[in-house]
Amino acid sequence: MKVRFDIDCTPEEARRFFGLPDVTALQADILEAMRSRMLANIQSMDAERLLRTWMPSGSEGWEQMMKNFWSQMGSAAKTTKRD
Repeated sequence: MKVRFDIDCTPEEARRFFGLPDVTALQADILEAMRSRMLANIQSMDAERLLRTWMPSGSEGWEQMMKNFWSQMGSAAKTTKRD
């Protein structure tokens, strides 16, 4: 036995029916705060400072990253079964 209900309503009507709170104003406030923070951070971005953050020890950090990359590739090649 199958029982099927098709309810045609908007999300707003469903929210009110189930008694859920209306958080659209709160969501808009949070999004605006996030937007203003992101814009402030974008304006203060400096390419040199970003590179120093990502690679603090200069070329040593790059070499370490390459070693990690090749060791991962080597271990992946060992686990791959060849025909």
